[in-house]
Amino acid sequence: MTKIYIDGQEGTTGLKILERFKGRNDIELLRIDEDKRKDNDERKRMINSSDFTFLCLPDAAAREAVAMADENVRIIDASTAHRTDPDWAYGFPELGADFREKIVKSNRVAVPGCYASGFASMVYPLVKLGIMPADYPVSAHAVSGYSGAGKKAIAVYESADRPSDFDSPRQYALTQQHKHLPEMQKICGLEYAPSFNPLICDFFSGMVVSLPLHTRLLTKKYGADDIRKALSEYYADSFFVKVMPEGEPEDGFIGANNLSGTNNMEIFVSGNDERLIICSRLDNLGKGASGAAVQCLNIMMGIDEKTGLTDD
Repeated sequence: MTKIYIDGQEGTTGLKILERFKGRNDIELLRIDEDKRKDNDERKRMINSSDFTFLCLPDAAAREAVAMADENVRIIDASTAHRTDPDWAYGFPELGADFREKIVKSNRVAVPGCYASGFASMVYPLVKLGIMPADYPVSAHAVSGYSGAGKKAIAVYESADRPSDFDSPRQYALTQQHKHLPEMQKICGLEYAPSFNPLICDFFSGMVVSLPLHTRLLTKKYGADDIRKALSEYYADSFFVKVMPEGEPEDGFIGANNLSGTNNMEIFVSGNDERLIICSRLDNLGKGASGAAVQCLNIMMGIDEKTGLTDD
């Protein structure tokens, strides 16, 4: 029986990981006593009693936990702390065989950020395939449910007397210092950090990350059909990442919460001869957090990566 410990299991990501473990009889969940959650000696004991430990913690606490862990304990870190560390596997197996192989072999895996997952799903293959030059002036726009904003923000959004501006989309990270930017740039091999415009909206979970492109700045003239075909072939063997066959839904709208509760990701390619728009839709708590973490666990365990992540 594989022993699993979640350090930070009371947070949103930790709770969602627990949900995805319901009905599994191949793992044993180790539980820390409530009054010892911040006792470092007890945390260390729990971590080193496990085969796999999930870290659902702030960055500093995640680094602290890694320092406590023996080398043979396999760590899956959902924080920002190790996503650009070359010694850690980046937990997005669909990006390529090399990503998947490193996840299989590594004892240290960093789960991608939610926005970064949508961003990388589009930009990484475009750069890899030579469609987008590495020095392209990338910009991205994103809308997300409020569940990614943390416990305090969730409480405000769900309060009966919340401020009126919480009824509307709220733009943030205006200084261009969003914590996902370093991994967006490094993982995708960009020479310059992208300009990023995220908004938190009044729905619980789900997101759409959008990538506008000027065709004149690509390595040669590509249309929407060319990009769609290239991405479709790139993700042809992926179960969770799908490139949609049409440029946009029949009604012309792409909702942000359609994949809430799943580990799925959908990529849409639309536009005209001069300007394209690529959109990646996912659940910020699924493929953007807990679902991706459990998918990595399954791969590391050598079992079907879909285990616990589908309705089958």
